[in-house]
Amino acid sequence: MAIVKATEGAIRVAAEHVREGQLVAFPTETVYGLGGDSTNGKAVAAIFEAKARPRFNPLIVHVADIANAKTHAEFTPLGLRLAEAFWPGPLTLVLRRRAESDLCDLTSAGLETIAIRVPDHPIAQALLKAAGLPLAAPSANRSGRVSPTQAAHVHIDLGERVGLILDGGPTAHGLESTIIDATGEAPVLLRTGAVPAETIESVLGQSIIRAAEAGDKPQSPGQLASHYAPEARVRLGAIDVHEGEALLAFGSDVPATAGPMINLSATGDLIEAAANLFAALRALDQTGTDRIAVMPIPENGVGEAINDRLRRAAAPRS
Repeated sequence: MAIVKATEGAIRVAAEHVREGQLVAFPTETVYGLGGDSTNGKAVAAIFEAKARPRFNPLIVHVADIANAKTHAEFTPLGLRLAEAFWPGPLTLVLRRRAESDLCDLTSAGLETIAIRVPDHPIAQALLKAAGLPLAAPSANRSGRVSPTQAAHVHIDLGERVGLILDGGPTAHGLESTIIDATGEAPVLLRTGAVPAETIESVLGQSIIRAAEAGDKPQSPGQLASHYAPEARVRLGAIDVHEGEALLAFGSDVPATAGPMINLSATGDLIEAAANLFAALRALDQTGTDRIAVMPIPENGVGEAINDRLRRAAAPRS
């Protein structure tokens, strides 16, 4: 496995890997994805194996444009409005799968729907166009672990399980895509993410329905109760730091601590905090601490998605 700068030549090599049924990791505007040909059953199975991902947990299909998406998904009027407003970009739509779609059944974990998006990243777009295939591409990390926002994170988590890692530098948003079920007339929020719910509601002029937790059978990625977790245990809502804890801080009023500390945003900027979240959790994990205290973070805007990830990171583990 090699980390290579994402030059035009490297992208061509990666595209050839994909066409041969191999896996490649690449940056998107959200996090790094582990990509494979979503029409190739062996390639999709290899994604699940590399991530140690439960096979009941569906994958997101990445395509180059709306026209390509329409060959695999049945677009409702709601789905088309969302796609036209937010694609390319960090919004995933859950739509009914077309009967004639050649996507591997494992991609959608046996569901009659598929999760699909058009990424807004030049490297992701170049890879999709060079490969000429829809790519199943969950986050390029071991299942349940902290998502990767840098090429080195992919290397740490997956090692030789991926044939090639395209290095495009740190990702811009640092959070996964927002997922909306658009199979009906009303939008249903399945996963908070880089596009705040308020933004979607403003564009649509209607309220979003928040889905209940998925339990044992997720309707989309990112719905498992324990997810995005570092090795260290996570304590939320911290206003002080206990002995032996590392601190994940936010804002200017930071409690005193003698241990490791990373501030997601000293100015209280939620966009900056989102971009830094996963890298900060990984960095604190690497200090050897077994406990991370996390300061309160506002729930507004992208803060809703940040807190969603933190709650899942702090959830009891089996």
